[in-house]
Amino acid sequence: MSVGKTTLVNELKKLPEFANYKVATERSQYLRDLGIPLNTDSTIKGQTIFLAERAAELMNEDILTDRTVIDVMAFTELAKSIPIYKADAFEDYASHFISEYDYIFYISPKDIDIEDNGVREIDEGYREAVDFSIIRLLDTYNYKIKNLIKLEGSTEKRIQQILECITMSAPVYL
Repeated sequence: MSVGKTTLVNELKKLPEFANYKVATERSQYLRDLGIPLNTDSTIKGQTIFLAERAAELMNEDILTDRTVIDVMAFTELAKSIPIYKADAFEDYASHFISEYDYIFYISPKDIDIEDNGVREIDEGYREAVDFSIIRLLDTYNYKIKNLIKLEGSTEKRIQQILECITMSAPVYL
């Protein structure tokens, strides 16, 4: 969604507090190159692969990642080729993983320019729809979220906010 999550994870992994953490960042380009449709063209099979990756990440005790099952759920909801009844069933299943995150950090795309990385959708309306879906999912499943923190400001300020919020023994998900 181009709000600086990957940049943030890459900066966090440089800190001694996260030296022993596994790091997982966006793999959309890799999956696209395998022939998996992305964004509005995504399919239920493709989203299942993304969900499986997020579930595999949750098997690690200490991990920094820039994607959660919430992201996968939002992109599934907005995929043009996935019927509503399949997206709803997918959301229901994926929601079972939400409680496994110790922290979920939300970063608003407001006032952040979209970066064209050659993979992500750069349409502003689509970006707003993704953000709306993420906010809806965070609200709907709030009872499953242990710690939800909204991050604001520069990457340095976001790092400071994260360090203030967490104990260094818990996994971090963005």
